[in-house]
Amino acid sequence: MAVNLLDFDGPGLAAWLAGQGEKPFRARQVLRWIHRFGQTDFSAMTDVARALRERLGEIAEIRLPAVTSDRLSGDGTRKFLFDVGQGNAVETVFIPEEDRGTLCVSTQAGCALECAFCSTGRQGFNRNLTAAEIIGQLLQANRLLGRDPAGERIISNVVLMGMGEPLANFDNVVTALRLMLDDHAHGLSRRRVTVSTAGLVPAIDRLREACPVALAVSLHAPTDTLRDRLVPINRKYPLAELMGACRRYLEVAPRDFITFEYVMLAGVNDSDADAKALLRLVDGIPCKFNLIPFNPFPDSGFRRPAPERVRRFATFIADAGIVTTTRKTRGDDIDAACGQLAGQVLDRSRRVAGRVIQLAEVGR
Repeated sequence: MAVNLLDFDGPGLAAWLAGQGEKPFRARQVLRWIHRFGQTDFSAMTDVARALRERLGEIAEIRLPAVTSDRLSGDGTRKFLFDVGQGNAVETVFIPEEDRGTLCVSTQAGCALECAFCSTGRQGFNRNLTAAEIIGQLLQANRLLGRDPAGERIISNVVLMGMGEPLANFDNVVTALRLMLDDHAHGLSRRRVTVSTAGLVPAIDRLREACPVALAVSLHAPTDTLRDRLVPINRKYPLAELMGACRRYLEVAPRDFITFEYVMLAGVNDSDADAKALLRLVDGIPCKFNLIPFNPFPDSGFRRPAPERVRRFATFIADAGIVTTTRKTRGDDIDAACGQLAGQVLDRSRRVAGRVIQLAEVGR
């Protein structure tokens, strides 16, 4: 079976080509053709020796995930559905803004963490995506979106906040991250690539050592009692351990703060008392808050807070000197908003069929 070269970062491709008797500079050449120029035809890689091009055509391939759906929201958000085989498809969302274009990338088919308010978690879990399937989302999106009038790529930022828990697929995610950062590949700044995690503490420490990029933590609750119910991984890695990992990460982070994501659920985690508890929790941690009014999906059991409640909560945090933003809901008319990504997943975990989460179980 042909080797998919998208599964290799720079050193990995160099090692593989060395096994074919090639010099290291050949890896840089091939990497540029694939990731900088989006070329999938070896014969078109004109500065690569003809013999190597022919050999690569025999033993290797550049296989991108197939596009099965491309939907455009009224606000300009685009949601792509990519086929990753065996009946599974993952969603990738492009969010255009005045000063940036952000691509939200998936890392798993489904998710095993079962966060109570997340549509993806309702589907269960099938498998980790390969490095090729992760970086392939960026390559395909670049091809589909094209370039701006100045010839620049439209995608300037990448966030690993789509389907799945990135740090539960650590090795493949790090390979994809290195391709995003490599100057011979996509050449993005570490400040422009963000990994979001629900709080896998050992993996946060591993990322700190392996490939520190901007870090976002899906917090969603100010106490262990509530977070145990909303974000079940908290039962294994409680808030004290998670805050410790955030402090350690800041020693090498490309930004001087951690972003805490906080989905606001009416009557659950949106009170003044919750805001006060949040301030106590993050005391001494340089951070910013990204408040996300809940995006409804069928049978969720949750409601979005009233706009005035969201504003009051945001003001409470901001008045304490913490930068606080409220995420504008984007793409909800095509189910592309935060927490709505569902894709198509053949659940192997068999843990979520028919379950409806009751609000009373989530600690009102």
